[in-house]
Amino acid sequence: MKIESFIRAMAGTVVLVSVALAHFVSPWWLLLTCFAGLNLLQSAFTGFCPPSIVLSKLGWLDADGVIHWGGRKS
Repeated sequence: MKIESFIRAMAGTVVLVSVALAHFVSPWWLLLTCFAGLNLLQSAFTGFCPPSIVLSKLGWLDADGVIHWGGRKS
């Protein structure tokens, strides 16, 4: 899976979960939706993406932007 697809899937999941929490628990959960949207917007302009940094540190992201779940095999 490419990092771009993973980021979109993760952001979509965060948005859906926060909307459900806002509906069933508290409207304050919509702030999580705003955070996800703002993070996507800033990463489009700056290229800085915290999840890609975490995946790189775990050794799951190679130089081509492909995720290898559980790390790369030697």
